[in-house]
Amino acid sequence: MTLKLVLPKGRISKKVLALLNDVGIQLIGDERNYRPVVKGFDLEVKLLKSQNIPSLVELGQHDIGFAGLDWIQERRSEVEILRNLGFDPVKIVACIPEDWDWEEVRQRKVIVASEYKRIAAEYLDRERFNYQLLRSYGATEVFPPEDADMIIDNTSTGTTIRANRLKIVDTVMESSTQFIANKSVLDDPGKRQTIEDLNTLMQAVLNGRNRVLLEMNCGNDQIETIVALLPAMRSPTVSRLYNEEGFAVKAAVEKSLTQSLIPKLLAAGASDILETPIRKAL
Repeated sequence: MTLKLVLPKGRISKKVLALLNDVGIQLIGDERNYRPVVKGFDLEVKLLKSQNIPSLVELGQHDIGFAGLDWIQERRSEVEILRNLGFDPVKIVACIPEDWDWEEVRQRKVIVASEYKRIAAEYLDRERFNYQLLRSYGATEVFPPEDADMIIDNTSTGTTIRANRLKIVDTVMESSTQFIANKSVLDDPGKRQTIEDLNTLMQAVLNGRNRVLLEMNCGNDQIETIVALLPAMRSPTVSRLYNEEGFAVKAAVEKSLTQSLIPKLLAAGASDILETPIRKAL
């Protein structure tokens, strides 16, 4: 059963496309092709700007898609969030000129520029600002101080904000890439199963990226110490070595632990240690 999938163009597309490729979904077409051919899954794919995706998925123009949480909230889109992928995390922040006093700004009427009209208005109302809100269309950071007293914008590193002599005074929300679905499409048993299968495969890839397979040999006297050192997904796999005294041990461990773990395993008597990437893990 064919699913209609909408993918983001621009900044967040790279990691999403890499994830789909690791799942086994290949998109064929150049970067100017908004309707790529798909191999590996029964999908009809279209590429659009991330800002438009939540509304179109809500309307049922597409069954599933990927979009930032910021634009889901900005559009107030009633979609089902199936998974927070955590890709391209950003903060939506309030900023003022670097030499201004934040408490003084809070006490007077301010002009605020933002691409996020709803998110900004909700924040300003909640914080009881006296404000006038301007909708910006990119390059929001250049508004202060001549054209706005404050901006509400997204940032990942803060570099652009500092380069424009601004400072962050508050965090409005945090955002990252979400896997979303139209709510009514989940009532279709066939499409729901396909979506769940895709979601499971994505989780398997994400799990695999965070783990490696460690394999090693050890003697009879070292096996208990070696097993105790290994933080496996459940417990290590242990088998007798062929025609020898000793054991072969393997375990899927978190990639971040291997730098400190391997020297400990060597010190405990492990030998022939192999570290192998994992493509998928569940």
